[in-house]
Amino acid sequence: MKAQDENREVLPTGERYHHGIALYESVYRESLENPNGFWSKAASILDWDRKWDKILDDTNAPFYRWFLNGKLNVCYNAVDRHAKSGNRNKAAYIWVGEGGEEKIITFEGLYRRVNNLSNALINLGIEKGDKILIYLPMILEAPVAMLAAARIGAVFSFVFAGFGASAISERINDAKAKIVITADGGYRNGKILDLKRTIDEALVSTSSVQNVIVVRRSGHQVEMEDGRDIWYHDLVRDGSKYVAPVELESNDPLFILYTSGTTGKPKGVVHGNGGYAVWVANTMKWAFNPNDTDRWWCAADIGWITGHSYIVFAPLILGLTSIMYEGSITYPSPDRLWDIAEKYGVNILYTSPTAIRTLMRYGEKYVKMHDLSTIRVLGTVGEPINPPAWRWYHENIGSSKAPIIDTYWQTETGGFVISPSLGLGLPPLKPGSATFPMPGIDPVILDEEGNEARIGEKGLIAYRRPWPGMLLTLHNDPERFVKTYFDRFKGKYYCGDYAVKDSDGYYWLLGRADEVLKVAGHRLGTIEIEDALLSSREVAEAAVFGKPDEVKGEVIVAFIVVKNEFRGISDIASGLRKQIKSELGPIYVPEEIHIAETLPKTRSGKIMRRVIKAVFLDEVPGDVSTLESSASVDEIRAAIESFRKQAQ
Repeated sequence: MKAQDENREVLPTGERYHHGIALYESVYRESLENPNGFWSKAASILDWDRKWDKILDDTNAPFYRWFLNGKLNVCYNAVDRHAKSGNRNKAAYIWVGEGGEEKIITFEGLYRRVNNLSNALINLGIEKGDKILIYLPMILEAPVAMLAAARIGAVFSFVFAGFGASAISERINDAKAKIVITADGGYRNGKILDLKRTIDEALVSTSSVQNVIVVRRSGHQVEMEDGRDIWYHDLVRDGSKYVAPVELESNDPLFILYTSGTTGKPKGVVHGNGGYAVWVANTMKWAFNPNDTDRWWCAADIGWITGHSYIVFAPLILGLTSIMYEGSITYPSPDRLWDIAEKYGVNILYTSPTAIRTLMRYGEKYVKMHDLSTIRVLGTVGEPINPPAWRWYHENIGSSKAPIIDTYWQTETGGFVISPSLGLGLPPLKPGSATFPMPGIDPVILDEEGNEARIGEKGLIAYRRPWPGMLLTLHNDPERFVKTYFDRFKGKYYCGDYAVKDSDGYYWLLGRADEVLKVAGHRLGTIEIEDALLSSREVAEAAVFGKPDEVKGEVIVAFIVVKNEFRGISDIASGLRKQIKSELGPIYVPEEIHIAETLPKTRSGKIMRRVIKAVFLDEVPGDVSTLESSASVDEIRAAIESFRKQAQ
């Protein structure tokens, strides 16, 4: 734990935020000692049609059911109650297109749009429990479609607009979706994504879809099949229609979100109405403490759980104004993120460490072009943030005043599980640590045999009790649900990640357990090595994986992207090896360090390590439908060839 120990210093976060965890400790203690009373109060963040009979039903554990027999409608909580209040004319979304277009939709406008689409879906024969697949770019019709489904009790499954036809057909077939909502196309880096054509290809291998609703976004020519395909604008053109929100039981499914690992069939994670909504609204309030006048920007894609929870449901339930951006954060220039933040007076910015490191490559020049003084709070999501990126974000974007809310969670958890809690008294922040558990979360670090690890000892993070936002099950596969999350450590939920708890009680997340390397009998986390590489002033991005070795089992291979100002400098790799040896020890030193122009990433910004490894080992890289650009794979091949020529 040497790398983490060296970064235990607390950075100042401005006089506006007093450090202290007395309130947090009191609330957290109550959540564990009096869970029924605690969650009864927490659930008041929503309007319920019928109060529950029981807070938690664990009689069929691990199929936990929260707020049993409580009745509500999440769409009503997200839309109606604001449209009928003083928030009626408040902006729910400020939408920015990649080409610079702007649309503002108020809560009243959102209410009308959702009702119109709900009415259209009913007219197409959709009933409570029917499945709807949504395949849309980052346009306003995306949250409208999710909310319309929730309003009538249909279960939606949103598929990220970067997935290809085979991935879509697999999800349609598993969910038995009756309706697909898509667009003619979307924009990414100035190019049109031909979404309708992808859907047409996917439907060749499906039989359940009755209608395809198509939003006109790009305006390019698409094929429309008579009797099946319907233009969105034709469907909702009749005007204002009111559809009464369907009263749903707390544990009725709200959505299915498929999450795929490195192998096997994608898992259809099912989240319910009541527990999920209570969880995401409260965790956003606890973590970020937004106020009514804040402009919130979750700079993620709506197709992932981050978008579901913190672009759509949590901010709308809390009545906030959200920024929604369609395109790439570096298009048409690397200051796009900062330009939007300045133009719309963003107060809370929530993005990924990968996005931060990508923008770090361009230095501070683009940041200094913009006035970011409205930013009060920063946040990160998607993976652990390495300390150098934390400091850059804090100093350059937050003016050394805005605290960074480093959130740790997964698709399965529904919302944040470990995070600083600004709303409960901000704790001292350690760059790279997600700090403490959210109320109700009871984590434990275990060794491979299931014994509790010692303080400072790396282990597997698991949870000793359920919480309202956790998944209900896996769609069509309850056995896999139990096997995946509860078989490894009996009586505990295991999420597949490595972590460490330090002597101050802070949690440090170290990445996926399936990304751990086995080098000469040692288990090494890839995130530890990547952090060490990224702590160098020369390195902008890094990806680490293991290469099979007859003697050591595996040896370490690293691919890096060098910051612009250091390009052309010779022997960077040698200096990096010395640094890693000094910081982590000789066992962590990569055998090979390759310098590439770019690394392959998904369109949501995550580095695709498995693709890099497959190209390196001359294997088939598998599904690359979410790859941002195939050019990055060519960059990897070029880096490998260059390295091997030099080694000859």
